[in-house]
Amino acid sequence: MYAQAWFKAFLLTIAIEVPLVVALTASGDQPLRKRAGIALLGQAMTHPLVWFVFPFLPGMTRFTTLTLSELWAWLGEAALYALTKVAPSTLRAIAISAFANAASLAIGFLVL
Repeated sequence: MYAQAWFKAFLLTIAIEVPLVVALTASGDQPLRKRAGIALLGQAMTHPLVWFVFPFLPGMTRFTTLTLSELWAWLGEAALYALTKVAPSTLRAIAISAFANAASLAIGFLVL
């Protein structure tokens, strides 16, 4: 049952974040397919840990594990966008990742 909830949340995250990252990186020189692929890779890299590792860290409150998991998703994806040059600068990668993650977290809380 938990895996089904994760998969639903993962698909929602992809549906929200990938188009945002693609749109917000359009001013760069990377092709759309690469930007979309890197955005998808970012979700695949961070989302499983957000759901299957961070919530089960011992001795921490739910708020703390949520905060740590969202920091991981934000900064992990920002690093990926900066290192792959999908974002035109590191600062822009941080901002794009922050916006996309905030959007998916907020919408996820509303619909899930």
